[in-house]
Amino acid sequence: MTARLADIAAQAGVSEATVSRVLNGKQGVAATTRQSVLAALDVLGYERPVRLRRRSEGLVGLITPELENPIFPALAQVIGQALTRQGYTPVLATQTPGGSTEDELTELLVDRGVAGIIFVSGLHADTSADTQRYEQLRAQGVPFVLVDGFSPKVRAPFISPDDRAAMRLAVTHLVSLGHTRIGLALGPLRFVPVQRKIEGFVAAMHDQLGLDPATTERELVRHSLYTLEGGQAAATSLIESGATAVVCASDMMALGAIRAARRLGLEVPDDVSVVGFDDSPLIAFTDPPLTTVRKPVPAMGQAAVRTLLEEVGGTPAPHSEFVFMPELVVRGSTASSPGVKLPGRT
Repeated sequence: MTARLADIAAQAGVSEATVSRVLNGKQGVAATTRQSVLAALDVLGYERPVRLRRRSEGLVGLITPELENPIFPALAQVIGQALTRQGYTPVLATQTPGGSTEDELTELLVDRGVAGIIFVSGLHADTSADTQRYEQLRAQGVPFVLVDGFSPKVRAPFISPDDRAAMRLAVTHLVSLGHTRIGLALGPLRFVPVQRKIEGFVAAMHDQLGLDPATTERELVRHSLYTLEGGQAAATSLIESGATAVVCASDMMALGAIRAARRLGLEVPDDVSVVGFDDSPLIAFTDPPLTTVRKPVPAMGQAAVRTLLEEVGGTPAPHSEFVFMPELVVRGSTASSPGVKLPGRT
């Protein structure tokens, strides 16, 4: 108990005696100080005493795709924690192959009286999907925010990573290592993030290497599934066509690309360099540790919650897109192009 009091006091910037007074419901503590202690409890993961627990402000739905890709649980955790800190109860609804659809999950949440809904990588990201469903949701008076994917047809706040910038970071890094034959492995073309990554990749290849955009897209881009198997299939095709480096649209695809290289008798990164996207949990501990473009998950999740609660509170955010800058994280899956010796490298 003493260790716990010390932890909470250090987090809140107050004395252990003050923490004790707050936990025991004693008077004589300023409201702001009391709130700091309660916030410290939440941040450190301690349960509040029953008498100090806030009543829930209501339910907020979070609809995500499958949870096999670790980036979705990571984002759900950030959003869930942010909602809890604001007094809301998150309700996670997950789409699964052959299971409930996004529309069915939405209807279920609306029937439960949720205060709002956050959609992650939903039908709003699919250019072939009917966006009328979101207008119907708005007509029902349910606030919502859309993460990963943008549609000018939907009047809502969008939260996105800068997919074009992500590809510029990856290509610039690989070109600096001497690679000139760089491939891109990603999902189906109908998705907005895929289209934006292609735009960024093609532009970077033109700017960095002077390659013709049409030729780059035709010869160096492969579409597949956002899975390990999808990455393996796309990377196999790219490597067999002469690519010495492969940029992947997800870390799961990148792990598939590493497997593809090994099945072709090649080593990563000595023969083929691989770059992922997301910086999913535990990806730093793969063999080799994966170089990747980190999606700004904490900033995006917190922004999604803040934007939704502004809508819930009657002060809606602009119906526009909030774009967050990714970051290149260099690890062990990228190295100099085979046969290229760079200054300062052996």
